[in-house]
Amino acid sequence: MMTNRSQKSQIDSPRPFRLVKFFSFTGLGLVLITTMVLSWVISNYAKKVMLERSESYSLLLAEHVNRQVFLQFVLPTALRYGEIALRNPTQFKTLDTVIRNTTEGLKVDSVTIFDSKENIISYSTIAEEVGVRNAGGKEYERALNGINSSLLMSSASLLNLLPGSEPISSKLMTYIPFRRENPLSERTDDIMGVTKVVQDLSDDMEAVLRLQLTIILVSILIMGTLFFILTQIVTKADQINEARAKERRRLEDKLLHAERLATLGEMVASVSHEIKNPLGIILSTAEILNKRLREQAPTSKHLAEIIITETSRLDDIVREFLDFARPQVLQFTKGLINDLLVKVEQFMQPEFTKNQITVTNDFNEKLKPINMDQNLLYRAFLNLFINAVQAMPEGGTLSISTSLSTEEKKKVVICIKDTGVGISKEKMAMIFTPFYTAKNIIEEHSGSITVTSEIGKGTSFIITLAQQ
Repeated sequence: MMTNRSQKSQIDSPRPFRLVKFFSFTGLGLVLITTMVLSWVISNYAKKVMLERSESYSLLLAEHVNRQVFLQFVLPTALRYGEIALRNPTQFKTLDTVIRNTTEGLKVDSVTIFDSKENIISYSTIAEEVGVRNAGGKEYERALNGINSSLLMSSASLLNLLPGSEPISSKLMTYIPFRRENPLSERTDDIMGVTKVVQDLSDDMEAVLRLQLTIILVSILIMGTLFFILTQIVTKADQINEARAKERRRLEDKLLHAERLATLGEMVASVSHEIKNPLGIILSTAEILNKRLREQAPTSKHLAEIIITETSRLDDIVREFLDFARPQVLQFTKGLINDLLVKVEQFMQPEFTKNQITVTNDFNEKLKPINMDQNLLYRAFLNLFINAVQAMPEGGTLSISTSLSTEEKKKVVICIKDTGVGISKEKMAMIFTPFYTAKNIIEEHSGSITVTSEIGKGTSFIITLAQQ
């Protein structure tokens, strides 16, 4: 059941975060699209306003040109020559002078006057267009009917802003009827021709396109920055989420392991209690038998001694089982770790001498007293020393050192290194399993223990304890 719950949490936990990532990036994409559309709308609105103002300006300009032509050319020429004949070079030159003086300094590309009787250009500031027929189109027809109209001829897009592309061309052509005026300078319905005024809006159109491009680039830059920031946040959050999921899985595994150990502990305690009582009887009986054999059969007393030795060893094993199954209540007192290590060495000295093991100490005398359960730590170090002796059956060197951690000055580091046979990879995986109590004791002191080993060269245990 615990396994199923663990698997379910591993599968389900990332889903909400994946939804957050999906909606975050989707929202960012929608914002980018909305921004692009908005920039397009803004630029089109700016283009529309520019065209409306340019058209209004062209209408006023065309009316102004019509009035000046009528006052400065039509009236004087009619009075002098009796008729308007632009085929006459003098009249043509006079009209050209009036129009150029009127449009000088204004944003006018060209001025063209069409005949009212047929679609032919009677005058143009562009000499090549004079006499061209059927160049007016629908706008000419509408102007003859008294309707003002405009036509935009433009080849402008964002691609024209690229280096090496064709220059932007945008011309606004405005057609208005050229009306006769009465003596009171009021326009009449008599249409004498059609005036076309051409404005070059290329610069204005380029400015609008550059505005549009600027809005798009700024939008992309802002969205790109936001996308980068969001990506970093999501990546960091993903890492945190993965770390939390990993930690949760570790805790679930640890809880499952603890539940198994608890069940195992109860079983061990029950079995150990059942075994301990008969062992006590066997041990006491063997001691009595040993005394009698000494008196009655001295040659057989070693049999009783074997029973006593093996029974005592089995009793020690059962006691270790009970210690594992029974929770330990730590009794913390202040003490020096160096002094505790010396006590363990003194207790183990006969074994060191017997097995031809040389002990070297490298203690940091500046270490301060730490809070510890001296009895439990004594047992932990004793187990490690016994393991070292067993790893050096032909003798060797046991090096013991204490120091302050280079990373955290409030940590004490104890190193126990032997020159024994080493620990194989198979046994390395089992070295800190239950009944190897050194790790449990050190962890109960908020410490840690690590081991490194090489076959044929020896093993090192690194224990780290807090000073406070």
